[in-house]
Amino acid sequence: QVQLVESGGGLMQPGGSLRLSCVASGRMFSNYNMGWFRQAPGQERELLAAISWGSARTYYADSVKGRFTISRDNAKNTVFLQMNSLKPEDTAVYYCAADRSRLLSKEYAYWGQGTQVTVSS
Repeated sequence: QVQLVESGGGLMQPGGSLRLSCVASGRMFSNYNMGWFRQAPGQERELLAAISWGSARTYYADSVKGRFTISRDNAKNTVFLQMNSLKPEDTAVYYCAADRSRLLSKEYAYWGQGTQVTVSS
């Protein structure tokens, strides 16, 4: 069992940056692939970025490639999402998720509660 808690969301002007953090409790965080998703009102949940358990593989959706960076610190049970050059269309609830085997999937086993990101002037 893994519990996930996101933080770092908030209101930011277009062009600004935010860094989201997701702290995992439970055992063997380093065995889990991690993903960041977002969901805007009326839209499906979207996989933005994913990182494998040992950081050897990363994935980015085209919508965030070159602007967002996923990273993890297994010693601190934490995964990060650095978001630069934010746009109004990045406004959504952001979720982190964990799975022992899935990486490029929407069907992760464990989910955080989400953190709101609003990009507006």
